[in-house]
Amino acid sequence: MLMDISSEMIHSLLPVFMTVILGAIATIVGIIEGVAEATALIVKVFSGAVSDYVRKRKWLAVLGYSMGALAKPMFAVATTTGWVLSARFIDRIGKGIRGAPRDALIADVTDPANRGAAFGLRQSLDTVGAFAGPLIATGLMLVWANDFRAVFWVAVVPGFMAVALLIVGVREPDHATASGKPEFPVSRTALRKLPAAYWWVTAAGAALTLARFSEAFLVLRAQQGGLALFLVPMVLVLMNVVYAVCAYPFGILADRMPHRLLLMLGILPLIGADLLLAHSDALPWVTAGLALWGVHMAATQGLMATMVADTAPASLRGTAFGIFNLASGIAMLIASVLAGVLWDRIGPAATFHAGALFAGAALLLLAAREVRNRK
Repeated sequence: MLMDISSEMIHSLLPVFMTVILGAIATIVGIIEGVAEATALIVKVFSGAVSDYVRKRKWLAVLGYSMGALAKPMFAVATTTGWVLSARFIDRIGKGIRGAPRDALIADVTDPANRGAAFGLRQSLDTVGAFAGPLIATGLMLVWANDFRAVFWVAVVPGFMAVALLIVGVREPDHATASGKPEFPVSRTALRKLPAAYWWVTAAGAALTLARFSEAFLVLRAQQGGLALFLVPMVLVLMNVVYAVCAYPFGILADRMPHRLLLMLGILPLIGADLLLAHSDALPWVTAGLALWGVHMAATQGLMATMVADTAPASLRGTAFGIFNLASGIAMLIASVLAGVLWDRIGPAATFHAGALFAGAALLLLAAREVRNRK
């Protein structure tokens, strides 16, 4: 939660900072965001594998959170998009290092019957930080007359608090440090142990990520509609409030109904959000679209983590999360770059229409598989 507060204070302002202060076009924003988010997801494949091999998940997480904290001051001193790309790259490498070990650590300490609720709770706390950060940024932008850099400096504080809390307050579970020589996970023999159900979940996650580009374009859509600069972070506040409120109930629901059915239902709000945002940049349309985007995130993000944990062997859980995020990272890079190119070449509506098209295709593929499984 603390690291999300730090990150989202910056990320909620960064797209507008790049376009208004640094003069970047939407394609550049898409490339930077796509590279950054893809880097985080791709790095997770290595951190997850290493965490399975050394059976020490906590200190990999500490390393990742520390890199995120150390990258924050770079945003405050950035004078070019190259500086921003470098800062995002370092920050997201840190996110990638910590992500898979953290998720595997959660799976290690939770009972399978409550795993959906556990990941839903983790997602809720993440999202509390994700809307608290933009909310703080909004207040500081108002008080300091749209001083982006001052807000970025304040964001440094909760980042370092998160590192300190992790070092002092988290204990490695006993069963994660079991004796015996472990097999290195990234090997042909180890990967064969991942069942077909896991690979299906990975493919579904990549397809869904391809339909959901960077949230930077949600911020740009609202700003394009004339939203005052100091209110721009409220775009992510609204989306993440809905996300936070809905994530835990959806996590509980994931323990009580077929996962594939819930995933299919979770795609519908994304299609609706894209169509609303494509229709108009007026505030009522954007608001409704953001709310639906938050419902989609709540319904699918914790669910996908639960599906990975349920289909992967315990000894390869970190690797499983890593490979899952590798596939999603490649899809995120493609989606964000394509979104930026469509925005500049055709217009914002084309970006969101493309998102709706990809989401619809993912839904049809899931429905076809469900029909085949019932025959």
